[in-house]
Amino acid sequence: MKIDWAALGSVFGVSLSATVALVALFTLGLVGLSKHEAAVEQGGAATLARSGAYACFAVVTAAIAYGIYLIVS
Repeated sequence: MKIDWAALGSVFGVSLSATVALVALFTLGLVGLSKHEAAVEQGGAATLARSGAYACFAVVTAAIAYGIYLIVS
């Protein structure tokens, strides 16, 4: 049995980058929601922050759904 270390390293690199990207997007969504709440408390309307947060959550959800699709198929 021969292990292809280059392929294993490539899989590790891609999975690590995808994980970091998804965590960063989710964190960006949480920051957007906190900015929205802070603006509402001060009497403003931060619909852009809320829309951006929802967009981040939608991208994270789509990426997770795509990953599950790849695993199942």
